[in-house]
Amino acid sequence: MRKIAIALTKGGVGKTTTAVNLAAGLAASGQRVLLIDIDTQDQAAAALGVHPTVGLPELAAGSVGHAEAPAPARSNLWVLGGGRSLAGLKRIIDRQEYGGERTLAELLAPYEDKYDFVLLDTAPGWDVLSVNTLFYASEVLSPVSLEVMTPQGLLEFTKSLGAIQKYHPDLALRYILPTFLDRRVRKSLEILEQLRSHFGPAVCAPVRYSVRLSEAPGHGQTIYEYAPHSPGAEDYQALTARIIQDG
Repeated sequence: MRKIAIALTKGGVGKTTTAVNLAAGLAASGQRVLLIDIDTQDQAAAALGVHPTVGLPELAAGSVGHAEAPAPARSNLWVLGGGRSLAGLKRIIDRQEYGGERTLAELLAPYEDKYDFVLLDTAPGWDVLSVNTLFYASEVLSPVSLEVMTPQGLLEFTKSLGAIQKYHPDLALRYILPTFLDRRVRKSLEILEQLRSHFGPAVCAPVRYSVRLSEAPGHGQTIYEYAPHSPGAEDYQALTARIIQDG
């Protein structure tokens, strides 16, 4: 089972869009996928048109079992919702005298080998849930919008990631996904080249700017359902294919 955290401390880079459409692409390819929302805004489920009544907070509190917590979203795709109640999970972690950083990993252990992929949609910023997510995951995919300040945010994130890797050496920043590419803007192309120069083959083919990508969640649909022939659908299909090919 591959555990991929969609993570960057900066907001507005397309984390949820990436998590939702990558999860849907993998599921459509026959992979069994669990999408976990580690964000108090709980946008991942809503973007799929799903409104679960229980999720990760209830699982952590013990009020629901592991089999009942994930909500079916599409064929081969389940969602474990987040939301404001994640504050309760933060308190559980804070109360741990030792090993609090592995609370999430222990909580999710029963899902091991029940899915082919677990994708974790993280919130911007750096807190105990971010740390727990990275101690659970084995791979990181960082969406990076092609804007002036975002590469600096990526460099800062890699430093924080390095602190986790000292204690969790199996964790790797495996994918960097450039987002909001607008070829009419020279600065976007310059930043893309900077990323490729610094991070090499970890940089994926970019996701082009597409208004359809921002519209689809409002309809509770993936980009493949809302605009299957759009650039956004093509780009996320390419990302899906790369990740499956990487094995």
